[in-house]
Amino acid sequence: MSQQGRRAALGIALAVILFGAGSFLLQSRTPIDMQSRTPIDVASLGPQVGEPVPEFSLPDQNGQMRTLESISGPKGAMLLFHRSADW
Repeated sequence: MSQQGRRAALGIALAVILFGAGSFLLQSRTPIDMQSRTPIDVASLGPQVGEPVPEFSLPDQNGQMRTLESISGPKGAMLLFHRSADW
């Protein structure tokens, strides 16, 4: 067998081994069971859509104090609560 034939055979053997190992690793992963997750009661997490919120006073990004009244316009205000990754 020529050196070029040996390299081709070695390449094919290596590809078969890698394919087999990859297939084994994919099959051995445990799938996530979506049914086992605990449901979240969204109503218990805070104000709901359309529900009035209590008066508040909080600093904005510039340190100026803001209240609900100071941010409300003629049609009210939209509050968005964003959970940070470092909470």
